[in-house]
Amino acid sequence: MPTLPPISLDLALLGGRAVFLVFCFVLASITFTRWRRAADRNTERFVEQNTALLARLADIEANLAATHRRLDSLAERAEDDGRRSAQTGPSAPSYQIAIRLARSGAPRDELMASCGLTRQEAELVQRLHAPARGAKLAATG
Repeated sequence: MPTLPPISLDLALLGGRAVFLVFCFVLASITFTRWRRAADRNTERFVEQNTALLARLADIEANLAATHRRLDSLAERAEDDGRRSAQTGPSAPSYQIAIRLARSGAPRDELMASCGLTRQEAELVQRLHAPARGAKLAATG
């Protein structure tokens, strides 16, 4: 069997460097491939989350539009009710009742509680429609 000639130190170091470079290249390739796959997974996850978020946003926009339409219809209805109440005067009966109560001598607090008047309105109704205090004093004296 033939014997191999001895390898010089320079040749061994050169071979070691070549093996080291090949090993580093393989390691870098594996690392880059894994990094790229992770980036692809992150991108896919981002696209899925973005799609879900856009769908939720579209639902919120649809709900907001529906709420806006309902609010507009309620505002129109309130305006119509306000116009009708201004035309028919639903507050007039409560003033009529307050006037009757004041004529019968009801106190201010009763006018406020039963007719929904403010304190100033109840005082005004009493001043205008309550029996005169002098007549009360003369009747009791």
